[in-house]
Amino acid sequence: MAITYSSTSLESLAALSPENPDSLLLGQDPSINRIAHHTERAAQVECTVLITGETGTGKEVWARMLHRLGPRSQKPFLPVNCAALTPTLAESQLFGHEKGAFTGAAGESLGVFRSAHGGVVFLDEVGDMPLELQPKLLRVLQEGEVTPVGSSRPQNVDVQVVTATNRNLERDVEEGRFREDLYYRLNLVELRMPPLRDRVEDIPSFIDYFSKKYAARYDQPVWEPSPETLRKFCEYRWPGNVRQLGYVIEQSYVLQCEPILPGTPEIPGRNLNLPFTNLGRLREVAVEQALRTTSGHKGRAAELLGVHPNTLTRILAQLDEGE
Repeated sequence: MAITYSSTSLESLAALSPENPDSLLLGQDPSINRIAHHTERAAQVECTVLITGETGTGKEVWARMLHRLGPRSQKPFLPVNCAALTPTLAESQLFGHEKGAFTGAAGESLGVFRSAHGGVVFLDEVGDMPLELQPKLLRVLQEGEVTPVGSSRPQNVDVQVVTATNRNLERDVEEGRFREDLYYRLNLVELRMPPLRDRVEDIPSFIDYFSKKYAARYDQPVWEPSPETLRKFCEYRWPGNVRQLGYVIEQSYVLQCEPILPGTPEIPGRNLNLPFTNLGRLREVAVEQALRTTSGHKGRAAELLGVHPNTLTRILAQLDEGE
């Protein structure tokens, strides 16, 4: 059956103000236009959606847009990082628990799914969900029910489930780390986020957006790249994608220097006005900023810094020794 798309989603994207981070959804790459169409359709029919792509490609931004475009826009949008779930409490965090269900359960907890009733639950890094919890998620999708910890009575829930991962779930299914039936249930509509290296024509727009954003935040003039600098930015592979690009621009405003690509010499241009000159301190600030940007996720921080995770671990150990 052929599906026709209206222009609702594209008009919604175009109407976003430059100050809104969701403006980063716009782009010249044809894949973005296709993703916008699929996002609109999935929002209208309220089906499950799997958003795939590398770290930093904007998966949560698109999940929030899907929520905004659908009939659930006035209901809750609850994001959950599956990799950050506490193993011993993950089931109660997601599905709730009864009073006295376990030590420390002083009262009833609704859990994520019942708290989001009528809205959207966004399960980020769903590939890291413990295998023992996956049948319970499948029941939510198939039956619209959750059973709180400590209870034998299923509770009805009405949520749209949107998931995201940077893992290869098909390979995880083959290797027994992810349930095949759950994978196909989640993958009713898949949105594949293209890496920034495949969207070179959009890099100038991203630079302009982040430059204006951080110039306002740090009360500095807007940085405008020279043609040579712009060429270098477009040739860089951006392992951390749009998130890394934003980090590089913000770092330049924090350090009051020209944006520096990881692994490259400093780019000449704007006059430097550094508050310090100690290179060790510069490295410490860069690491601190990367960890703050990624909420302490060392793997992502390493990507933003353009180094191997083991290298970042070694740098952190050296910084600790220097305290």
